[in-house]
Amino acid sequence: MSELPDFSDLRALYVNCTLKRSPERSNTQGLMDASIALMREHGVHVDLLRFVDLDVATGVYPDMREHGWATDAWPDEVWPLVEAADILVIGGPIWLGDNSSVTKRLIERLYAMSGERNERGQYVSYGKVGGAIITGNEDGIKHCAMDVLYSLQHIGFAIPPGADAGWVGEAGPGPSYLDPGSGGLENDFTNRNTTFLSYNLLHLARLLKDAGGFPLGGNSIAEWEEGQHSGFEPNPYGANPEYR
Repeated sequence: MSELPDFSDLRALYVNCTLKRSPERSNTQGLMDASIALMREHGVHVDLLRFVDLDVATGVYPDMREHGWATDAWPDEVWPLVEAADILVIGGPIWLGDNSSVTKRLIERLYAMSGERNERGQYVSYGKVGGAIITGNEDGIKHCAMDVLYSLQHIGFAIPPGADAGWVGEAGPGPSYLDPGSGGLENDFTNRNTTFLSYNLLHLARLLKDAGGFPLGGNSIAEWEEGQHSGFEPNPYGANPEYR
């Protein structure tokens, strides 16, 4: 293997969005574990959450207790781990060709934090790296990963090349990733993509951490709100119907 940088000061958070509560076996966790093992092999501090186990309220505000919910684990148990992480990997199953309801709820709560700022006045997720791991026994890996990765980049996460990995086996009902005889654990395509996902996340996180975060320039919401528009001028064509 080529000489690699030191990744031991990086932190990663893996959030499993299975519908199954602990300790029920999760196929998504099985594939996530392969990526986690690579991270830990390089000294990365890895936190792991099974989202369905937590009493996280539904909504798009940082603390849903301020909006009528009696309890909400997000601000005290989940967000501090996201905030501390350099890398966030969202893993989840495919149901009816789409992400699970739990995955969608996680993304909604991440979106709730988009009003927060980092110390540079950028959106709070700038400087963090995101990836997706998807499992199932029906089509949908690319569709589900596309939704997750689009959502992450929209709120400020940087997405490296090859930022998704998954396993579905043959199309249609059949064995899941960890089931005996599924071939999931031995699938070269899945194993390669999981490996590339893990290292590309590490490499981009290393670059961003060494740079002190995502570069500042023309992307500070604080400066924009203060009237510093970084040279932007309104498009004159939009103001005059004579222009075509």
